[in-house]
Amino acid sequence: MSRPRLVATDLDGTLVRTDGTVSPRSARVLADLDARGVPVVFVTARPLRWMDELWSMVGAHGLAIVSNGAILYDVTNRAVREVRGLEPAAGLAVVDAIAAALPSATFAIESVDGLRVDERYVDVEGTGEETARGPLAELWTAPAVKLLVRDLDADPDELRRGVVGAVGEAAIATWSVDHLLEISAPGVTKAATLARVAAELGVDAADVVAFGDMPNDLPMLRWAGTPYAVANAHPDVVAAAGRLAPSNDEDGVARVLEELFGL
Repeated sequence: MSRPRLVATDLDGTLVRTDGTVSPRSARVLADLDARGVPVVFVTARPLRWMDELWSMVGAHGLAIVSNGAILYDVTNRAVREVRGLEPAAGLAVVDAIAAALPSATFAIESVDGLRVDERYVDVEGTGEETARGPLAELWTAPAVKLLVRDLDADPDELRRGVVGAVGEAAIATWSVDHLLEISAPGVTKAATLARVAAELGVDAADVVAFGDMPNDLPMLRWAGTPYAVANAHPDVVAAAGRLAPSNDEDGVARVLEELFGL
């Protein structure tokens, strides 16, 4: 097999260890690839405000795909290059549909400049980072990169089925943790944005190696020519990838890249 020409990796649960850090081994491998001129693209559900401590890992190539594909970020220049968001009218219609099916659901919208939450939304991460709290009909004034749906008391599987059924074709619902679904505008996935990045760089899907662990990584893994699930991945991801790397706590991404690139 020829060496990949582009590396795409999810962060939490994949490259990032359970303690929230990137290991020295992983950092060294990414730096080595950067020195060789191999683009490494972070492809994450994280919002921009959770990325600052990780930007140094991207390298000089300087592109990251954030918020499940809604934002393409120029790391080198610290600038948002592209936003594909959910418009207010369409998004509020999705909120109404979900609320009718799941009355206990609570909502927030992720914008480029922060988080806006409804009156009942619980910030279980403890970040205290919402920029405003109130009725979403008043707060949603610009395209949102994600609509968040949370119900801490619901069965996670029932919550997912209910949200997916309510959303239908109006948007794309995915998840990476229990009790929380992330909804993007139609056509917005990690894979769609990664495909555009690869095309700009003149790289075919067949020449991309990608790593992931949760269902929101599935479109990216199905698109990439060489997909890997880490050993701690969701069973659906393991089945779809067909290749298994060691876990995130065992430097799985780094170990596979060392082998593929002879590092």
